[in-house]
Amino acid sequence: MADVVQGTVTIANDVLCDIAGFVALECYGVVGMASPSLRDGVAQLLSRDKLRKGVAVTNVDERKIQVGLYIVIEHGTNLAEVSRNLTDRVKYALTHDADVQVASVDVHVQGIKVRK
Repeated sequence: MADVVQGTVTIANDVLCDIAGFVALECYGVVGMASPSLRDGVAQLLSRDKLRKGVAVTNVDERKIQVGLYIVIEHGTNLAEVSRNLTDRVKYALTHDADVQVASVDVHVQGIKVRK
């Protein structure tokens, strides 16, 4: 019989940001992640290696987090539907993959882009 090893697992907020960023890019209507700060009122798309800069994770308490997503969406998509879908998928991924409780997911649409 194997011995049970006691211990804790700590997941860095950067890892949670990466998970949320990759899930966001897979959502219909999301063109990319954007920086939380607008330069000259224009959202700048982040490259795939900088996705975590478009996600803000805040610890609410020891087990709960709050997530802020800064996105650019595709022109012509329903903002409410994209936001709802994105919120559900990010919350599911973080709960399922990282075993953290998500208090809230806030979606900030930083821009709209026409896909070519």
